[in-house]
Amino acid sequence: MKNFFLGVCVFVGFSANAQDNFAPVFTKINTEVQANAKAYANLKNASETIGHRLTGSANGAKAEEFAFYLLKSYGCDVKYQPFEVESWNRKTIAVKVGPNNNALENVRAVTLAHSPVNAKVNAEIIDVGNGLEADYQPLAEKVKGKIALIYLGILPGSAKGTASLHRSEKTAIAIKYGAVGVIIINTVKNGVLLTGTASVTGKLIPIPAVCIGLESGMQLKEKLKATQQFASIEMTNFSGLIKARNVIATFKGTQFPKEKIVVGGHLDSWDLATGAIDNGIGSFSVIDMARTFKKLGLSTKRTVEFVLFMGEEQGLLGSKAYVADAKKNKTIDQVSFMLNYDMTNDPKGFSTSREEMEPLFTAWGADVAKLDTNFKNLFLAGASLHSDHQPFLLEGVPTGGGAGGKLPNNSGPFYHSDGDTFKLVDEQGMKNTIRNGAILAYALANTPKIPVGKQTEEKLEAFLISQRLKEPLKIAGEWRWKD
Repeated sequence: MKNFFLGVCVFVGFSANAQDNFAPVFTKINTEVQANAKAYANLKNASETIGHRLTGSANGAKAEEFAFYLLKSYGCDVKYQPFEVESWNRKTIAVKVGPNNNALENVRAVTLAHSPVNAKVNAEIIDVGNGLEADYQPLAEKVKGKIALIYLGILPGSAKGTASLHRSEKTAIAIKYGAVGVIIINTVKNGVLLTGTASVTGKLIPIPAVCIGLESGMQLKEKLKATQQFASIEMTNFSGLIKARNVIATFKGTQFPKEKIVVGGHLDSWDLATGAIDNGIGSFSVIDMARTFKKLGLSTKRTVEFVLFMGEEQGLLGSKAYVADAKKNKTIDQVSFMLNYDMTNDPKGFSTSREEMEPLFTAWGADVAKLDTNFKNLFLAGASLHSDHQPFLLEGVPTGGGAGGKLPNNSGPFYHSDGDTFKLVDEQGMKNTIRNGAILAYALANTPKIPVGKQTEEKLEAFLISQRLKEPLKIAGEWRWKD
């Protein structure tokens, strides 16, 4: 397929340039963002006055209001999109490990989301390596009744080409094989603890799941080679239905108002820190894209919605609610494209699920590169899961966003951890996300014809298989096609 598209790029790229003379507007967007972007200051303010933004908490409600009134202050047409969500909060956790039940010692741990409301498990530990199906198969019934020890990523020395799964998918496999608890080893040095959901559905799981640090986890793996090890996991958590709200700023299209470009980023965060990187840098950049559109009075042929999703961390709950409403209202086919900004920083190009977009994206990117030498006009095509683009992707909607950026100040290791604070944020990196994101949204909303549309069920199935997404979707119970 790649060779085919290289063959047609010259013609289509010329056609795109002939149709789309967006360079003057790109220049205006670039100038406005460089001079007047507010995202960095707004994120600093939110971090200091709100703190974490966990969906269902008082802080989560404050974050929704903060975003709503900020967009309102810019003159945007803004509304809440309420939805009901099963909220989860951690309460108490105690994990002990040792060679027998009389010699257990405390281990620093954090509960993974959607673990049971109450759990008290004492059992032998079994090492299941990377926690993939292939790791369980030789163990057969030996996992049943034990606590599974799982490495979060792919262990050094694993077979070449071994693909990892999300922590929730690894937990689902452990449950399938009869484990009574899960201990996941983080991959980050110096004892950093990671949280995140252990549920593929966003609902409570039947067994407790915790994360421990890399060093203690690898020491435990070594001990298991020599002797049996046991663990005690005790926890209490809260779970219950609450109301949450997506925040949506709408710019109505002038020519194709029922064709819609959705530009989203999740506003919520986990509760261990302030979520400045995940996803303050993305969501507050989306807010500033909307501010830029309003400040410049930009007119678009298609409707553009800037959406701040809640509940992403607890199972893409806000974006699933958005898509469910669109399907119920029979407006899902109006969504022409979804751009997602989740931990996006300093992009060097554009990404999309659909490689057919390469001629247009690189034609627009060539204009961006003239304004910004930092922009390398990279093009990345492919599909992935576990962020707010996923519900759109599974409806066949083309998705995309920034490409080739790097997180600032070595912040990657602090993802989902107690170290995710505002001091990691880079102001210029955010500005680059804003200006390039606003440019891409404007171009998609104004190009005479978007060359890709919503995929049919048959084409979507084949596409997801080609992207190696069948297995994780089956584990999550979201594969709707028959084998």
